[in-house]
Amino acid sequence: DFRFLYRKGKNAVTSVLAMYARKNKNTSNRIGITVSTKVGKAVVRNRVRRRIREAYRINEKSFLPGYDIIIVSRVRAAKASFREIEKNLLELSARLGLLSEEQE
Repeated sequence: DFRFLYRKGKNAVTSVLAMYARKNKNTSNRIGITVSTKVGKAVVRNRVRRRIREAYRINEKSFLPGYDIIIVSRVRAAKASFREIEKNLLELSARLGLLSEEQE
C-alpha cells in the first residue's frame, strides 16, 4: 500500500514533512507515518511520530474523508516544535486539497 501511494499518489513537501495522498474506496481516512533512522535514534523517532499523530488527531475533523495519507518526516522534524509540525501538516493538507472548505 505504501509503495503504491508513493508511485500513484499526489505529493507535497515542506522542510519538515512530506505528504502523499490518494482517494480510497472507504468512508474514512487511513494514515501512515514514516520516520527514517536519519531523523535520529528510536526515542527521537518515536517523539516525532507521536507529534505527527497528535497533530492529525486534533485536526481530524477538518480533513475530507476517504483518503489514504502517508506523512513522511524529514530530518528537520527532530528539532521542530509541535506547533511547527502541526502548521506544516495543515499546509500540506491544504496544498493537496484534503481539507474541507470551511476549514481552509
